[in-house]
Amino acid sequence: MLPAFLPMGRVSMFHFPISRRGGPSRRFIAFVALPAVGFAAALVLFGLWSLWITAERSDQAARARQIHEVRLAIGATLDELAQSQAGVAIWDPAVAEVDKQKPNLDWLDENVGAWLNYVFNHELDLIIDGRGRPVYAMENGTRVRPETFTRVDAGLRPLIAAARGLDTGPANPHERLPNQRPGPDSTVRTSPRSVHATDLIYFRGKVAVASVMRMVPHTRSDIAGGSAPLLVSIRYLDTSLMHALRRERGIDGARITAAPVDGASGEYSVPLLSSRGQRVGYFTWRPQMSGGAILGSVLPTSGVALGALLVLLAALVANIGRLMSRDARSIGVLNEARLELQAKEAQAQYLANHDSLTALPNRTAFNKFVEEAIAELGAGRLLGVMLIDLDRFKNVNDTLGHLAGDRLIQAVAARLVGRVGENNVVARLGGDEFAVCLKGLSHKQQLADFAEVALAELRRPFDIMGSDVHVGGSIGIAVCPAPGADKTELLRKADIAMYQAKEAGRDDYRFFSPEMDESIACRRVIEEELRTALRAGDELFVAYQPKLDASGSRIVGLEALVRWRHPTRGELAPDAFIQVAEDCGLIDSLGDWVLAEACRVAGNWPGLSVAVNISPVQFRSANVVRSIKSIVRGAGIAPQQIELEVTESILLEDNDLVKTALAELRSAGFRIALDDFGTGYSSLNYLKKFKVDSIKIDKSFVKRLGQDPEAIAIVQAVIALGHAMALSVTAEGVETEEQGCLLQIAGCNELQGFLFSKALLESELRALLDHVPLSPLAGHAGRSTSA
Repeated sequence: MLPAFLPMGRVSMFHFPISRRGGPSRRFIAFVALPAVGFAAALVLFGLWSLWITAERSDQAARARQIHEVRLAIGATLDELAQSQAGVAIWDPAVAEVDKQKPNLDWLDENVGAWLNYVFNHELDLIIDGRGRPVYAMENGTRVRPETFTRVDAGLRPLIAAARGLDTGPANPHERLPNQRPGPDSTVRTSPRSVHATDLIYFRGKVAVASVMRMVPHTRSDIAGGSAPLLVSIRYLDTSLMHALRRERGIDGARITAAPVDGASGEYSVPLLSSRGQRVGYFTWRPQMSGGAILGSVLPTSGVALGALLVLLAALVANIGRLMSRDARSIGVLNEARLELQAKEAQAQYLANHDSLTALPNRTAFNKFVEEAIAELGAGRLLGVMLIDLDRFKNVNDTLGHLAGDRLIQAVAARLVGRVGENNVVARLGGDEFAVCLKGLSHKQQLADFAEVALAELRRPFDIMGSDVHVGGSIGIAVCPAPGADKTELLRKADIAMYQAKEAGRDDYRFFSPEMDESIACRRVIEEELRTALRAGDELFVAYQPKLDASGSRIVGLEALVRWRHPTRGELAPDAFIQVAEDCGLIDSLGDWVLAEACRVAGNWPGLSVAVNISPVQFRSANVVRSIKSIVRGAGIAPQQIELEVTESILLEDNDLVKTALAELRSAGFRIALDDFGTGYSSLNYLKKFKVDSIKIDKSFVKRLGQDPEAIAIVQAVIALGHAMALSVTAEGVETEEQGCLLQIAGCNELQGFLFSKALLESELRALLDHVPLSPLAGHAGRSTSA
């Protein structure tokens, strides 16, 4: 059973879209000509729309400006009306004359009515005594009987009430009322002694500006508002004011109308509102629209420019067509190369994720399946991982030979696959060890039932090369009850349970229980001891393993490997404590210390590159780039001398933080190497997305060279992929002359392993470097950017 998640190849994103059914002319029409025509049409439409919008906005601005001028003119008229009243309303002789039992009307004509009409163009002036009776009136320069105004017009009533302090209404910037201070937007021009209500009104069928002012002596301020006489002054807007707007401000056709006009006539109307929100009429005029003139002046020039641009676009399209026609054959060659590269990648991917003997998923694919199954685990569901180790398999190899052993492995795989069911997976981890992942279970007993079925299948005899072969199996089971569990921990627990089954007499299964896990307590102890070692600084040290060129005769660099000289456990390799450091948050401190030590040693051999492993956990920190550059800069060495090794697991995260960090480090001059290549998530797309300088073939592949026929195929595919991507390829774990020779023939660039040297202390490096020459390529100079 092959799990559906295994990638079987990817389509490169770096190719020109060539159709097998159409020639260059069809591609030219589809990808160049039609888009160009569409772009040209859009450009023309956009230009016309822009000109229209410009003209329309110009017209809107003109209308808004003229409306603003009209409102300013009306406001100025209101303020001038009130200001002109103050000359007689706050004048002792005028107040004294009005207060008489029988005022001298001739005197009022000469000093009030005629003066206000002749000098200030008042069209109606009316004096009302303290009891509300009209005592004097002049209209259009002629005295009229005041009894005509005994019944006050409705438009004047709110102003009279406000002037007497009875109902002030909302704030008005043109008036002074009792107990109201002028606001910040007030334009009133009268003195603080004056009290007046000034506003737009509808009076006798016309729109007018009106002002009602108390008549009080200049020498007295003790007259109550309710008993003071009032001076009422009115000017109609459709007379001299409209003439002034047409003559002085250039507002064509300015007039007052009772209703808005039809916009089709070219005229425009805006409502005139009093400060109390009452609409008293409409101001109508013919706005001066400059949009048409703008269109008329700009359109010819724009048309010429647009025509020139279209001609240039047509020339460009024609040139592109010639280039496409000429390069069609070259593009076809490139596509063939791409397909060949995809095939090699698919082959390498398949070999990296499948067991060559059984075609089952291998350890890498199984780990990914488990990880995805954990992430998809639903509420109330269980996930089970089983590790199955065959009993007495060695006897089959010893008695019937390795070919029979291989046939037995294939037969076991077939029986397990036949029982595992859909959506689950069977994998071969290596040798005689298999793994099973069952997901979507409702209870633990289902795992026990499958284990019984698997053991029954293994107990049945196998017909291998004419012989009945009897084997059994030991099964360890670990249960994952909820999402978020660690796949590595789950496999570790299953492995512990499997060995418990073996120790119990084989041919049985065991579920993992906490009592089996003595290593948990051990990890806690290691964590505390590692904290102490980091603080003390005398137990941890760095060893350096040389990297040689393909001939094995010249040293091209060193790899810095941290070691722990434990006071009771002896010397510990990184595998014993790096995972603990990552889990407990010590990896940043440990990684910085190792990098600083490597930089210090690199300073002794400026021509030699030094590789330092960077944990994927460190890349989750936003400060990783700044920290690395700071340490290297502080050591006084060039970034080009340092190679940073990252594992394939970092590619799976595929996030912008990791991508940005790698890009910044490469641009600063550091080389990036992809370690343990082929054991995890390698793919052409990942290598394109995460730019690196070199890849390292994992030692698990190198170890099988000369023993497994498929190993050399995998190694050759990886090297070919690396060279196709212009990457340097390093093989680690080289231990035999045969492995070194095969890697050299396959085209590997660099070799590393015990065949050449173990990891050496700093004190031992001098002796080695004095006897083995350095390669001229040491240091990998190529980018000269400072950290």
